[in-house]
Formats: sequence, structure tokens, C-alpha cells
Amino acid sequence: MANPRESELSYPLGDQLPAPGEVLEVLPGLRWLRMGLPFALDHINLWLLKDDMDGRVGWTVIDCGIHSEATQANWERIFAEHLDGLPVLRVIVTHFHPDHMGLAHWLTERWACRLWISATDYHLAKVASSSTVGMGGEAAATFFGSHGLTDPVALEKIRGRASYYPGMVPAVPVAFRRLMDGMVVRIGDHDWRCLVGYGHAPEHISLFSESLGVMVAGDMVLPRISTNVSVVDMEPEADPLGLYLDSLTRLLPLPATTLVLPAHGKPFKGLHERIDQLQQHHAERLAEVLTACTEKPCHAAELLPMMFRRPLDLHQTTFAMGEAVAHLNHLWLGGQLRRTLDADGIHRFSV
Repeated sequence: MANPRESELSYPLGDQLPAPGEVLEVLPGLRWLRMGLPFALDHINLWLLKDDMDGRVGWTVIDCGIHSEATQANWERIFAEHLDGLPVLRVIVTHFHPDHMGLAHWLTERWACRLWISATDYHLAKVASSSTVGMGGEAAATFFGSHGLTDPVALEKIRGRASYYPGMVPAVPVAFRRLMDGMVVRIGDHDWRCLVGYGHAPEHISLFSESLGVMVAGDMVLPRISTNVSVVDMEPEADPLGLYLDSLTRLLPLPATTLVLPAHGKPFKGLHERIDQLQQHHAERLAEVLTACTEKPCHAAELLPMMFRRPLDLHQTTFAMGEAVAHLNHLWLGGQLRRTLDADGIHRFSV
């Protein structure tokens, strides 16, 4: 759903977008590129930072795109035409999701360089690339079924998505450099402070440069859409929404003038306004869910038409289900709802 308060934000680069295989220079030594995605959200923003490591001048890559021939071809064009003849010195990945992690293995092998990522997301990527984590397979179908998704066709398709993550992240680098909250990474002439965020991914790392006034936000703060915050089958009683809202609050001390480089959408200013918008959005969804569960016991699947007022494909439905459960769990774990497991094997929530 588009941001109804988007006019409160500003876009310093206007409507400029980098074409496939091309870059836009955001600031000297900071370049923006885009790679396509096979979803309704059809792109991811990636970043190049001029760097100097171990006496070598080159580039740091932030996020990778999914594993696909088209993405690799676009990267090869970037290498040939937009690196000024310099090598890639390291690859930073904000979190384990496939659009960010997909080509990390190929990039680090291609340039004989190191992956930098949080330890939690690295190890989850290792597990997911050889199995499935919250995105498909029998465990996901059982989990969604326990929250009211009973359509046999949809459940069969979810069971068939066991290779969803490995299909886009077929391998993970065998070694990594650990990023941690508060850690300062020197990239070229500037220090970048790691900012941990929870709720969207287990240990998402954004990067903030005080000297540049820039935050590489990953998926933590997006200008037009709300970041997906989902409960998944391997942690069914989690409260990712509470974690995400707390993480947003911890970003408020950053300067109001910060230029935000999001993983989706355009670079923008108005970080504080966007945090307020996201907090308001979730407060409104929570109020709607609480009202619905006050009127009668509800399961997650029946809340989808209220929470997502548009047609959803299967990919979107799995994310929507996870987000509906996240709102229910937040209210349940906060003591505002109670949860029952009924005779049909479905969890329902009521006041």
C-alpha cells in the first residue's frame, strides 16, 4: 500500500532512477544501482562505496540481488563500465533475505573478497540455502494452516515452495566478517556505524555515516511501503512487530537531515517523519485487529481482507499471513488478546 503521507518526504534526486546495468552517483564515491526482482516489488537498490583496504583502492558493494542470469549480466556490465577499472574489495549484506544475499557467494568468489554481515543472518542464510526457513515447505503450510489458511490449492503451492530460498540463494560464502551493533566500519574516507534492527530480519544491519549524513537503510525504513514484519514457522510465538517498532525508535537520534538510502524506492529525506508514519500505520492496524477480535474470535487468515485491501498473489499472501500473525501475537503477548487452539486445529484470538 502506498504511503498516504509521502508528501512529507523529499527526494533529493527527484525521479531519477538508474537503468539496468547503469549507476547514478548520489555523492562523490557513492553510486546507486538497481537490480530486477520477479515479484510485485520488482527491484532492489544496491550501493557502491569507494574504498581503500589493505593498501588497495576499489569498491565496497552493499547488497547483491538474487541469483539469476539477468542479475549476473547486469553486474558484469557494472564491473566493465562503472568501477573505473578498480576491483570490488568487500561485499556487505544488510540481512539474509534472498534479494540482498542471493549473489554474495558469486560476488565474493568473483573478486576473491570477504562477505561482511551479522552473525545471526549469516548462519540463517547457511541453513536456508540448504533447506527452507519460513518461506515454504511442509512446516510453513502447517503453520499457515494453524492460523486459518485452509485453501487446499494455496497450501499445496506453499508446500511446493520448499526450494524458494535455495532457488535465489543457492550458496553462501564459506567465511564472513561479523558486523555488530555500534561497530564502526571505515569505508574509504568515511566511518560508517552499524545500526542493528530487529523484526524484519533476525539481525539486520543498517549503516550510518555522520560525516556524509547518509544512512544505508536496507529494508528497515522504506519511503512508500511498510517493511514486512512476519512471524514464521520456526519461531511461531515471536513478537517481531514489537522488535521492529523498538528498532525504529532507536533510529530517532539520527539527524533529521539524514539522506536515507533504502533497499526499495528512491533515496529520501524525512527520516523522522517516515518513522512516525510507520508507527502510525502499525498503530492503526493494531487497533483494527483489536476491534475485529473484540467483535468475535478471529484467526489470521480472516483478517487479510481488512489488513490488505487489494488482491494478493501467493507470494504476497505468505507475507501477509506472517504479518497478520505478527499483529495478533503482539496484542496477545502484550496481554490485550487471549489465544485459543480450537478443535479444528486453528488458533483464534479474542478479548
